[in-house]
Amino acid sequence: MSPLLIAMTAFVAVTGLIGLVAFVFRDTTPQAASRLDLLIGKKRRDGGDKSDILRKSAFEGDKKSLMEALTPQFLSPQKLFEQADCHIKPGILMGIGLLLGAAGVTATVLARFSIYFAPVSGLVLFSLPWLWLWNKRRMRLNKFGGQLSDALELVARALRAGHSLAAGMHVVAQEMPVPISEEFNRVFEEQNLGIPIEDSLKSMCDRVPNLDLRFFVTSVGIQRQTGGDLAEILDKIGYVIRERFRILGQVKALTGEGRLSGVVLISLPFALFAFMLNMKPDYVETLWTTDMGRIMAGVALVLQVLGALWIRKIVNIKV
Repeated sequence: MSPLLIAMTAFVAVTGLIGLVAFVFRDTTPQAASRLDLLIGKKRRDGGDKSDILRKSAFEGDKKSLMEALTPQFLSPQKLFEQADCHIKPGILMGIGLLLGAAGVTATVLARFSIYFAPVSGLVLFSLPWLWLWNKRRMRLNKFGGQLSDALELVARALRAGHSLAAGMHVVAQEMPVPISEEFNRVFEEQNLGIPIEDSLKSMCDRVPNLDLRFFVTSVGIQRQTGGDLAEILDKIGYVIRERFRILGQVKALTGEGRLSGVVLISLPFALFAFMLNMKPDYVETLWTTDMGRIMAGVALVLQVLGALWIRKIVNIKV
């Protein structure tokens, strides 16, 4: 391999590693001191930051960022970052992914693996920040769903004690842990600023795609139009949520073996392909150097995707 190419890849990898370390270990003392001054009254808030719900988003502004412009609308990166409660700007996350991808390509080249491993390792490492973001979103939404029944029970008790719905949501914001306390507090702050509580609840549904939450918002809207005992309705919704989670736990326990079998069956061909590509590249090169090999590889990939979807359909039982 050319010494110039090795030097260039090493330079890119070292530069990316230094940038990543500098970002992770950056000094946050000024920001922490500024927040402390706000809490103890030494510093006034700026006029444009009257509430956390008015904080600037990484996507706001007259001009779209490059990432937002290149991302399809159905992916909605703004909603993805908001649902994951990720305060990292998309550009920074994209930069981390590019640095990791460059580091993966460089490590593969320097380790003298097969040249075909370089793009694979680069793509895998590039996708790690986005997989982390999707996992963070999934964990946050699952945690929200697990806390919803207790929150509705707390609101119902507040209503029986004579408090308003907004006061009950404020109790949830004070007593419940994150993330449900953050979302209910945002609704409470929005209605304090004059936004109708129905609109605030609908906005929360847009931020948190949870079916049980939609039941709650729908019941609140119907009750405010037709009347009725909202506390009793919330108790019944909470009971349904708890029973559904109990049944869902039983279903997951019964389908655990099927999910593990699916993971093994899907990952085994790719692991075997990577092993053979590293040990004997000329043995598997026929998969993309001959017409028959390309046809076989295409059919195998299609069957792998169909098998993964079929197994997922079997083990994902909706309750």
